[in-house]
Amino acid sequence: VQLQASGGGLVQAGGSARLSCAASGRTFSDYVRGWFRQAPGKEREFVASITRSGSTYYGDSLRGRFTVSRDNDKNTVYLQMNNLRPEDTAVYYCAADTSLHVVVTGTPAYWGQGTLVTVSS
Repeated sequence: VQLQASGGGLVQAGGSARLSCAASGRTFSDYVRGWFRQAPGKEREFVASITRSGSTYYGDSLRGRFTVSRDNDKNTVYLQMNNLRPEDTAVYYCAADTSLHVVVTGTPAYWGQGTLVTVSS
């Protein structure tokens, strides 16, 4: 079972980036998919999650700039990030679990390897 995140890179402040997380080894269509991030010197924080029915949840102050979506046929979840700020610089991790509560509280069973997003001012 593997979650492979991609799409990170260097972005200018005010710009956009789209992260993808492709799953392999099993289908995750019944799973809650989530995104987390960890900035240098800071703890990992919850970014967003999406249930199998498409209900979405976001970390504080991220709704409106970040949008999570999923394509179950492709076993993939996406994170569209707009109006990026230097403080959004972090390694972004995707994750999956059967429980929304578990995902939102930060202990999902499956984790991807992370992709670095750097926002320059």
